[in-house]
Amino acid sequence: MKRIVLACVLALPPLFLSGCQSTYYSAMEKVGIHKRDILVDRVEDTRAAQDDAQEEFVSALEQFRTVVNFDGGELESVYNDMQSAYDDSEAAAESVSDNIRKVEDVAEALFDEWQEELGQYTNTKLRSQSAQTLKQTKSRYKTLHTSLKRAEAKMQPVLSALKDNTLFLKHNLNARAIGSLKGEFGGIKRDIDRLLAEMQRSIKASDQFIQEMRQ
Repeated sequence: MKRIVLACVLALPPLFLSGCQSTYYSAMEKVGIHKRDILVDRVEDTRAAQDDAQEEFVSALEQFRTVVNFDGGELESVYNDMQSAYDDSEAAAESVSDNIRKVEDVAEALFDEWQEELGQYTNTKLRSQSAQTLKQTKSRYKTLHTSLKRAEAKMQPVLSALKDNTLFLKHNLNARAIGSLKGEFGGIKRDIDRLLAEMQRSIKASDQFIQEMRQ
């Protein structure tokens, strides 16, 4: 039920949701959705964005492979496909980064609120238990965040390499350009393979974090 309400809220016009985050979180709490719920949901969104990004980077690599294996035909069409693959990869990477920023925002708000509310306890035993749970949750989040940032950092070098090669092909639509790009393919493939492996580790970390938060 909470996810249905959350989906409805997120479907509202962006302008409505662009105000102060604290006001947004307060509004969500009034319908029974707390920062903990939002954090889990945003981690799930980030995981989905990484899944999409992996597909786009694989598609871009395959399109690059098509270029270096070019054996006659219309080079302009090959370039257009390569440009499109790059654009899709760039958009997917931006989505991943945007989702990570959202995770960071709600995590900070959650931990700040949790720490502040520890002072409201009169029962020292319960306060101690809550403080320990906060410490554990922060530790789990730190592990997740490190993994997310590590995967994010590997995207930009790949995008830069894809953009360089796409631009080179754009301004050199000839067989000699194809020959030059062949020498670049191996390095880009290695970088994309490393990126995909890092993303898989990040997705695994997200799954573990989500499972632990729902226990």
